[in-house]
Amino acid sequence: MQHGKYRFIVGFLAAPLALYAIFVIWPFIQSIYYSFTDWTGLSPDFKMVGFDNYSRMLDDDIFWKSLQHSLWFALLLPLVTLGLALFFAFMLNVGGRRRKGAAIAGVRGSSFYKIAYFFPQVLSIAIVALLFQFAYNPNEGAINGALQAVGLDSIQPGWLGDPDLALWCVMAVLVWSTVGFFVVLFSAGMASIPRDFYEAALLDGANRFTTFFRITLPLLWDTVQSGWVYMGILALGAESFAVVQIMTVGPGGPDYSTTVLTLYVYQTAFRDGQAAYATTIGVALLVVTLAFAAVVMRLGRRERLEF
Repeated sequence: MQHGKYRFIVGFLAAPLALYAIFVIWPFIQSIYYSFTDWTGLSPDFKMVGFDNYSRMLDDDIFWKSLQHSLWFALLLPLVTLGLALFFAFMLNVGGRRRKGAAIAGVRGSSFYKIAYFFPQVLSIAIVALLFQFAYNPNEGAINGALQAVGLDSIQPGWLGDPDLALWCVMAVLVWSTVGFFVVLFSAGMASIPRDFYEAALLDGANRFTTFFRITLPLLWDTVQSGWVYMGILALGAESFAVVQIMTVGPGGPDYSTTVLTLYVYQTAFRDGQAAYATTIGVALLVVTLAFAAVVMRLGRRERLEF
C-alpha cells in the first residue's frame, strides 16, 4: 500500500518537476556557463575566457552604480510600500469611529477605498510608466502645472531630467503602482483576526497605536515577511526594468542615475551585443536576489502565532 502511494506521488510530480528543470533550472545553468565565454549572442562560435568577464565586471563603474541603485530599490521600496499598505489597511479596518454595539469599526465606505487603492494593479506597468512620464514632464506635465496653479512657479524641478531626483521619481511610481495590492492583502488578513482581541485590549486601556503593534502586526507577520520578499524580488527584477526603460532619459539616465542591474543586462546584451558579459551581470543579479531573500527570511524569523 505504501509503495503504491509513493509511486503515485512520484508520477504526479514528475511532469511538473521536469518542466521546472527545463524552463527554470536549465536557463540558470546555461547563463553561468555562457558567463565564462566571449559569446556575442548572435554568432554560434565562441570560446572560453575563464573569469575575464567577472574581472571586467568588478572594474566596471556602471555595474557598481547599477548595483547600488538596485539595492536602494530592494531596501527602500518594500519598506515604504509595506509601511503605507499596513497603515492604510489598518485605518480601513480598525481606524473608523466607534459605533453603537461595536468597540471597533472600519472606515465607512472601506470597500470603495479598497477598490480605489487596488485600481493601479489593473493597469499595465507600461501604461503606468507612460502616464507618469507625461506627468513628470517639466514643461507641460501635470505636476509642474499643479505647482504653477498654486503660485509655486519658482519650484518646478526637472524631475526625470535631474540626476538627483530621477531615481526617487521612479521609486515613487513603483510605490504608487504596488501599494494597493498589499492594502487589499493586509485587509484580508486583518479581517480574519478575531474582534475579541481588539475589544479586550481596548477594555484594558490600549489605544489603536498599541493594538497595531501588539495584536495586528504580530498576527500578520508571516504575510508581511512574504510581502517583503515578493516586493524585493519585484524591485530587483522586471518591475524596476520596465519603469526605468520607459520613463527615464537614455534610458537609465541622466548620467546613469537611474540605471539598475536588469536594465544594464538588457543594454549590454541587445544594444552592445555582449551577451556573455550580460549573463555575467545576470549571475551577479541572481546572487543578490537570493542573498536578499535569505537575509529577509532569516532576520524576519520569529515564533509563529496562532489564533
